[in-house]
Amino acid sequence: MDQVISQLSIMFPEFARWFSAGFIVFARLMGFIRFAPIFNRKEIAGIVKLAFAFILTIILTPLLKPTTPPQDSMLLLLLLNFAAGAIIGYIAQIIILAIESGGDMINTQMGLSSAMVMDPSTNSQTSILSRVITLLGLIIFMEIGGFYWIINAFLRSFELFPIYAVAIPLEKIINLDYLVTTTSNVLYIGLQIASPVLLATLGQDLILGVISKTAPQVNVFQLSFLFKPVFGAAIMIWILPMLINVISDFFLSFSQIY
Repeated sequence: MDQVISQLSIMFPEFARWFSAGFIVFARLMGFIRFAPIFNRKEIAGIVKLAFAFILTIILTPLLKPTTPPQDSMLLLLLLNFAAGAIIGYIAQIIILAIESGGDMINTQMGLSSAMVMDPSTNSQTSILSRVITLLGLIIFMEIGGFYWIINAFLRSFELFPIYAVAIPLEKIINLDYLVTTTSNVLYIGLQIASPVLLATLGQDLILGVISKTAPQVNVFQLSFLFKPVFGAAIMIWILPMLINVISDFFLSFSQIY
């Protein structure tokens, strides 16, 4: 393979420059696709991700106008660019994790913790409502332009961290104030999403507690298993329009960070 590349370099003097730059861009794209929301879903076939990364590499490489690549640090450049793409993708994924945490809270409060399913995108057990609300959040994220935001963030990364740079400028790529805000919002937004169901089921628990004191012969423990899922599902249907607005406002509040 090295001989083929060297021969092509002799025949086409610009080949080595464009090939090296394209390979580094492809490495950054693979790190980005591995962690970024929407792209990291395992429902999307791996061949589709590779094809998308390859096409985007062909489009982006001429726009970067690469110079002659260094000869002795290609492996280091590949690793650094993969890490840079992974950092950008993971920061965007934190926003989706806030929506998922809200679904976990609702699922636990409704007594559906035992109803776990296998999530192929994470290879782990996940709650039913968490998966439903996460998919709803992804649909809203795409509908309001989130796909454009994360692609724009990836394109801007080449301004902050050129493909041949040997040090990642973390202070430019990662804003610590923003990182603290997003990580703390995971619990805050999760509580906002789950608060109607939490309050409703808390009121139900209080009522059942009063019944257990006034009529001890009533098996309140079994009644709670019956009422909580039904009552929680009714509340979820009722608050669904408001839930969509809350998730949309949450995503839009981060639209300028890219």
